[in-house]
Amino acid sequence: MKSNEKDKDNVCYKQPKTIEDRVVIANDFTQRYKFGVPFGIDEMSNAANDAYAAWPERLYVIDVNGQISYKGGNGPFKYDPKEVRAWLAKRYGEVKHPDATPAPAPSPAATPAPGAEKKS
Repeated sequence: MKSNEKDKDNVCYKQPKTIEDRVVIANDFTQRYKFGVPFGIDEMSNAANDAYAAWPERLYVIDVNGQISYKGGNGPFKYDPKEVRAWLAKRYGEVKHPDATPAPAPSPAATPAPGAEKKS
């Protein structure tokens, strides 16, 4: 991948040479980041990448029959994760995250009023 050359210091994994390498990377990633949804692995020919032309960024939902049931707009301006989340919620119901705890609301003293300036 060309981006790996210029960003080689920020890449966690070596460029895979085999499908087995890709499986190892995908398994490590899903376990490390607790990625709890099915994860697709492209063939070494990059057929899925070529077929879905996900550059610039784009979101797809693939149904159980392997058909595209949702295709988001081209990024960065029409890349809208909230839109696909709403589409999924409408089609399949809202997702509940039982172990997610909401962040505490900031105290009124810590949040300046709109237009207020902090004096030093």
